[in-house]
Amino acid sequence: MLFSSRCFYHLFQSGRKETVLDLAKFVDKGVQVKLTGGRQVTGTLKGYDQLLNLVLDEAIEFLRDPDDPLKTTDQTRRLGLIVCRGTAVMLVSPTDGTDEIANPFIQPEGA
Repeated sequence: MLFSSRCFYHLFQSGRKETVLDLAKFVDKGVQVKLTGGRQVTGTLKGYDQLLNLVLDEAIEFLRDPDDPLKTTDQTRRLGLIVCRGTAVMLVSPTDGTDEIANPFIQPEGA
């Protein structure tokens, strides 16, 4: 289940902003957060607010490839307790129940 920050608020006919996603079910669970600029961190969600500011504990940043900043590497950096500013949050995803698979759309070499 992936959640984009652009779908967090829904404008109802009354003009009120209501949150579409309730992050309460992810508190004290592992989440993966993608931030603007390409940074990617995982950690335990400890808290959040209506502006989508997130508090992550035991956060780990996945470092990017110096040759291709759009790719992450296997290298990580421990950050500890961090606050992700809501304006920088692009995606929130639970870490439980997700697996990385090979891209089925990549053409084999020589084809």
